[in-house]
Amino acid sequence: MKLISQVIDALDIRSSGRWFLYSTLVGVAAGVGASAFYVLGQIVIRYTLGEFAGYTPATAEGEQALFADADTPFRPWMIVVVMTLGGLVSGTLVYWLAPEADGAGGNTAIDAFHNRRGDIRGRVPIVKLIASAVTLGTGGSGGQEGPIALIGAGIGSWLGARMKLSHRDRRVLLAAGMGAGVGAIFRAPLAGALFAGEILYSDADLEADVIVPAATASIVAYSVFTQVLPAESRFLTLFGEDLHHTFTTPLELIPYMGLAAAVIGGGILYVSTFEAMGRWFRKLPIIAHLRPAIGAALAGLVGMAMLYGFNGDQRALAVLGIGYGTLQETLTAASGVGATMLFAIALVKILTTSLTIGSGGSGGVFGPSMVIGGCLGAAVGLVFQQWMPGLGIEPEAFAVVGMAGFFAGVARAPISTIIMVRALTGDFGLLVPTMLVTTLTFITCARWKLYRRQVPTRMDSKAHRGDFLVDVLEGLLVRDVFHRDRKVMMINESMTLDEIVHLLADNHQHYFPVVNREGAMVGIFSDDDVRSYLYNDSIWRLAVASDVMVSEFVSVSPDDDLNTALKRFTSMNLDELPVLDPDQPGKLLGMLRRKETIAAYNQRLMEHKQAAADA
Repeated sequence: MKLISQVIDALDIRSSGRWFLYSTLVGVAAGVGASAFYVLGQIVIRYTLGEFAGYTPATAEGEQALFADADTPFRPWMIVVVMTLGGLVSGTLVYWLAPEADGAGGNTAIDAFHNRRGDIRGRVPIVKLIASAVTLGTGGSGGQEGPIALIGAGIGSWLGARMKLSHRDRRVLLAAGMGAGVGAIFRAPLAGALFAGEILYSDADLEADVIVPAATASIVAYSVFTQVLPAESRFLTLFGEDLHHTFTTPLELIPYMGLAAAVIGGGILYVSTFEAMGRWFRKLPIIAHLRPAIGAALAGLVGMAMLYGFNGDQRALAVLGIGYGTLQETLTAASGVGATMLFAIALVKILTTSLTIGSGGSGGVFGPSMVIGGCLGAAVGLVFQQWMPGLGIEPEAFAVVGMAGFFAGVARAPISTIIMVRALTGDFGLLVPTMLVTTLTFITCARWKLYRRQVPTRMDSKAHRGDFLVDVLEGLLVRDVFHRDRKVMMINESMTLDEIVHLLADNHQHYFPVVNREGAMVGIFSDDDVRSYLYNDSIWRLAVASDVMVSEFVSVSPDDDLNTALKRFTSMNLDELPVLDPDQPGKLLGMLRRKETIAAYNQRLMEHKQAAADA
């Protein structure tokens, strides 16, 4: 890393070139990390669930298994055993080596951006990669986005630290790593870049500075990751290329509003259950290492109940693992799955994901959200298809819209989610209903969010406190703050120290401007400056104001902004500054107090927050 920094300095690469190089490095590393995560996950599935339970989860059309299925006969109850052991291994790894890598992973990356100056320990990406591959590969209900986001963020943070970048630049590389990981694993580089900028905030805000670096890193990571995929599916969208739906009449928006209501209810239930399970597991009087094993075992038992409840239909096992196989069938032939099973999968997936991730298991929440939203959407579509046969409703279209609407509401990321779902399905014919549903869920689910470390806007982030201080102060001028009518006692430069001492005894003014015979200000002194002479009264009648004053003083004009004024306050550690007329050199207009400057800033900040709340 030192060599890279030396090369950059030697070539005198400008800022844009530096970021292109930094982002490329992050993209390559994140692409390698995504490849390792994908391959390791496949290995764990083949030699745990496949070898001992005879079960290989169905996959999406764009995914292909890297290994042949095992010859082991299907043994459902071994799934529970494998999941429990997987939870034990994952929990031991995480809580022994990197406790911050537990759970979904997204919160850790978001917290590092806002509150930890972009710092993530170097071991975290490695621990997260292995623990997540074990959790998901053994059947834990979770997704890939949380782990790969933290893996990519950790890589970006590590590279930034090794190259000794500033805290701000390390934050940018952290976010670029998040976007690169997500863009690679989901084969959606543009969506990954927007995800990195949008997921940091819960309101409609965006970290614009990270978009270009994240897009560069995401494209590079995607290019690296696709090289490990089979050639026939390398550039195939995750759910194939046969998902083409159209929006034909505004009347269809009526059932889509019904879908929005269902998705909102499901989102609230998802977040509430997820948080309740997290609190319950944290209260268990056992060491944290064992909690993921208990959560995995309970999730496995719930999965078995689903399997036997639907007469051994393995599609019901979408409540375990990632669940993309059943979601693929839902997106192409929802009626074959049936509304009953779809509703059941959506509801039970909420429980199994809460058990797996809420207990500290390592996995993401985006994958389960797509399964829940897709199955719930298809089920609602099947119901409306029977109620309104004349509209020609396609339940599969409702599944696509449900996927986007569900995650947009609970993750507070509407734009990147819409683009992500479009990239995963290749279906661009449903933008109008998708915008309707995601807007309704985003507005309604403001109190329920999966990523608790999100802050509302950049104004609320520690990463931008200095930026907004400058922005707000630069919007205010000295003329708006200092009081022209406040009487300021000025001292003639020839006034003796004896007169000054007696004058101070009856005056509460702290700073005293000194003027010459023409009334032009030539210096200033404070009462502290005078106190140093109090014990030497022999010179009181000899010394005059020009002997006490500071002639090299700092001042401001009415047209200076408060950021300039604050810099001058702090440069000399002053509490007041003289305000001079720029058109008449030396003419004193008044005194600006530091307290007034801070009060004006606080008042303007409150106005901004109130305006944002009203909007």
